[in-house]
Amino acid sequence: MTRIIRGVLFDLDGTLLDTAQDFHESLNDLRKEEGLEPLDFETVRAQVSHGGHALVKLGFGVLEPEAHEAMRMRLLNIYRKRLARHTRLFEGGDEMLDAIEDRGLSWGIVTNKPGWLTDPLLVEVNLHGRARAVVSGDTLSERKPHPMPLLHAAQTLGLQPQECVFVGDAERDCQAAEAAGMYSVIAGFGYIGDDDRADRWFQHGWLDTPLDLIAWLDRPRNGSA
Repeated sequence: MTRIIRGVLFDLDGTLLDTAQDFHESLNDLRKEEGLEPLDFETVRAQVSHGGHALVKLGFGVLEPEAHEAMRMRLLNIYRKRLARHTRLFEGGDEMLDAIEDRGLSWGIVTNKPGWLTDPLLVEVNLHGRARAVVSGDTLSERKPHPMPLLHAAQTLGLQPQECVFVGDAERDCQAAEAAGMYSVIAGFGYIGDDDRADRWFQHGWLDTPLDLIAWLDRPRNGSA
């Protein structure tokens, strides 16, 4: 029997939105406050999808837990003030979403980004009225790679997990999709570092551009996710 996909779920940073420059500038602002030299863009870009904890470790090394958390909150508060100064959909992303909607598919977002950053960011980039499900890192008691956020998003869309594909650019995204029983497609244009070994991740497809997703969706497929 041909499996029909009715819903598309996206990770946010490095998959749907190109947020790297705003994070790069925020981290370097914090390093400047600490009397440190700026880091180059590509070094920071490769860590953006891993969140504030990874960026603090990159920028300041291993700190005591209390100092680490204080630094993370300082970083996120700096970032909040420049939330969408440079952030945009990846090139072709708007056309991709139009094509998904034209096909009558539902789409949503599942991110580990906290809601107090996710919600205003989606307003800034005019996606808050388009995404039919938004699950942030603090929406539930679990975050990716746990499947709970993906399952909650599918339920919000009124779909079964096997009717959904999850698109992400980190191993935790693929792990969550596998555990949830969803298809997994990797955003190869995202923030994947040389050491990530993405070829070993659970996946059903690889995207060089956002628009590659449309060709993937239009391909018939059989069997389980």
